[in-house]
Amino acid sequence: MMTLLSHPPTPEWQQLLQSPRLRLYADALADFLAAETAQRQQFYSEISEDDKAEFINGQIVMHSPVKLWHNVASIYLASLLNAYVSKHDLGFAGHEKIMIALTRNDYEPDVCFFEKEKADAFTGKQMLFPAPDFIAEVLSPSTEKYDRGIKFDDYAAHGVREYWIIDPDEQTVEQYELVGRAYQLRFKVGDGRIESRVVTGFALPVSALFEQRCYFETLQQLVK
Repeated sequence: MMTLLSHPPTPEWQQLLQSPRLRLYADALADFLAAETAQRQQFYSEISEDDKAEFINGQIVMHSPVKLWHNVASIYLASLLNAYVSKHDLGFAGHEKIMIALTRNDYEPDVCFFEKEKADAFTGKQMLFPAPDFIAEVLSPSTEKYDRGIKFDDYAAHGVREYWIIDPDEQTVEQYELVGRAYQLRFKVGDGRIESRVVTGFALPVSALFEQRCYFETLQQLVK
């Protein structure tokens, strides 16, 4: 059977492609996506720089304040990454309020990185950004289902080549690498060092994300 898909269809896709109702499904889907696009444009017009909000599958998700350990881990990683990226002129590192606009959804990841080729095209007034090359999300009770669910799938589908999931309660980091169209877990570490696969040369002790003394020592090493 000839297929126009860019990759081999799953059994579910095969069943759908063979259905005589395919055109009806396609028309209904087009109407659904058109309505969702209108909702998305309204979301863009209503949010402000003070909001911590994301647009996920047609729904506006407002995020509550985070616990102290969540804030510490995200700030520590963002500042370490920014110091290293800035020193070596590797691109742009963002923290929390960078809105990533993917084909259907909009996210504000805790930490992200864009390689220099992408970053050089950014403007000072830009508010919507393409898929980064690296993303880190810090887990919280209200966001874990997204970080391990739809974001995990969406980031992979849009070519985010490295994804870290940081658990501030357990003080662990899961490092995922994009292989083909899906993420594969490289490490889950609670001690020792972790090295990025995308940000060349960026390596740090896992404890630098959770312990102030280790954070400062690591920062000094990265910038000297």
